[in-house]
Amino acid sequence: MDRIEALESTVDSLIARCQQLAEQNRELRQLEAEWQRERQRLVKNNEAARSRVEAMINRLKGLAQES
Repeated sequence: MDRIEALESTVDSLIARCQQLAEQNRELRQLEAEWQRERQRLVKNNEAARSRVEAMINRLKGLAQES
């Protein structure tokens, strides 16, 4: 009987650990999704800034050629 109780206790511990790991995994996947969205936002902002800088450079080149 003691062996069965010990086995039940071990199984209960494993079930609890599995549930804990599943919750941690869910939280990590959620964080990853948030970081991916933030990365996409930053890439978009970077591309927009690059376009503005390139446009300014082209305008400056045009002004220099007019002079």
